[in-house]
Amino acid sequence: MTVTPRRVAVAAAIAGSLSGCIDTPPAAEPVDVRSFRSRIAADPSDVMPLLAGMPAPEFRVHQADGSVYTFAAGARKKPVIVTFYRGGWCPYCNRFLWDLREAEQILLDLGYELIFISADRTEKLAPFLEEKALSYALLSDNDLVAARAFGIAFRVTDDYFRRLLEHDIDIEDASGRTHHALPVPATFIIGTDGIIDFQYLNPDYKIRVHPDVLVAAARTSLEETDQ
Repeated sequence: MTVTPRRVAVAAAIAGSLSGCIDTPPAAEPVDVRSFRSRIAADPSDVMPLLAGMPAPEFRVHQADGSVYTFAAGARKKPVIVTFYRGGWCPYCNRFLWDLREAEQILLDLGYELIFISADRTEKLAPFLEEKALSYALLSDNDLVAARAFGIAFRVTDDYFRRLLEHDIDIEDASGRTHHALPVPATFIIGTDGIIDFQYLNPDYKIRVHPDVLVAAARTSLEETDQ
C-alpha cells in the first residue's frame, strides 16, 4: 500500500492541529508529540489517539497462553484490524464482540488479520482458548503498553473504581495491576505499509463502531490499496 495524497493531507492537518492544542515550550525544547500522546490521560475524553494517516506503533504484549506477541505494523504480509476493549468483565465489550461475529468471517475473507487487545491479564483470557479455536489473536495488554502507544489509555477515577467494586467488578484483579487504567475502546485498520487507514473510538464506552461500518471501511481500504 502506498501513502496516498489523501493520507499526506490528513497527516499534515493532524500535525497542524496538534500545534494548537499542546502548550509549546521554547524552540530549543520541542514537544515530543509521541511521548505526550502516550501518557495515561486523566479522563477518556482527554486521550490523544493515533489517527488515519499516521504510522501504527510497534509494541509487545502477551498472548492468552502467556507467550510474548510482537506487533510490527510495517512488516506484516496482511492488513490488520486491531480492536481494543476494556476486559471480559465489561458487558458492552462482550456485546460488541458478539455483534462482530457476523462481520468476522467477511473480514477474514477480505484478507484481514484480526487482533483483539484486552486490559485483562493472560489468566483471564485463557478460558477463551478452551471454548473454541479462535480465528483471531487474543492479546493481554494489562500494562497498557499498546494502549499508550496508540494514545488511548486513561486513568480510572477513584469514584468509578469504587462503583465498579459495588458491582463485583475488580479491575485490579482483572489486570493483575494497581494502575487503575483502561483503554478507551477503539478499532484501527492498518495497511501492510504500517499506516492507519481507519480509526474509531468514543469516550463513551457504551458506543462502538457498527460492524457494517467496519466492513465498509475495510473494503474501502483495500480499494485504495489497488489504486
